[in-house]
Order: sequence, then structure tokens, then C-alpha cells
Amino acid sequence: MSIKKVKRGELPPSANKILNLLDGGDVKTHKDLVKESNLASRTVRYALKRLKEKDLIIERFNFRDARQILYQKKERGLKVCDSKAVFAI
Repeated sequence: MSIKKVKRGELPPSANKILNLLDGGDVKTHKDLVKESNLASRTVRYALKRLKEKDLIIERFNFRDARQILYQKKERGLKVCDSKAVFAI
């Protein structure tokens, strides 16, 4: 599975900021992203929606806390069903 190339102007600045925070394979919750980005909660939700539409992030269920969803940047060669990469926190 390969990642589609996205031009710089295709994503809003907030989505670029969130994508940079998820660099390196870090797994973060919505709350973590809001805190680290200093963006409004609604802005982060919109950025995550745009990143999911472009297939740039993976959204996972958090087994430690079912109320939260985990987000991770999609990397080359990372399979969607590969749970080791997601839960190695």
C-alpha cells in the first residue's frame, strides 16, 4: 500500500500542523493533539477529517480507554491490519 502524494496547498494549515505532530509514528489521542497544537478542538476534528479523506492517517480504537480514538500517521509499508505498530506505545 503506498501513500498518495498530496500537494502543499491541498491541506489547510491546521491539517499540516496535525500531520507534523503525528510524524515519526507517534500515536496520539484527540486530546493530545489539541493540547500539543494549541488549536481549538473543532479545528483539530476538521483537520483529522481532512487527513482521513486524503488517507494520510490511521484511526484506531483505544483498548485502554474505549472513549478515545488513537490517531497515527500512515507510513509506507504499514498495513492497516498491523496492530503491533499502533499499540507499541
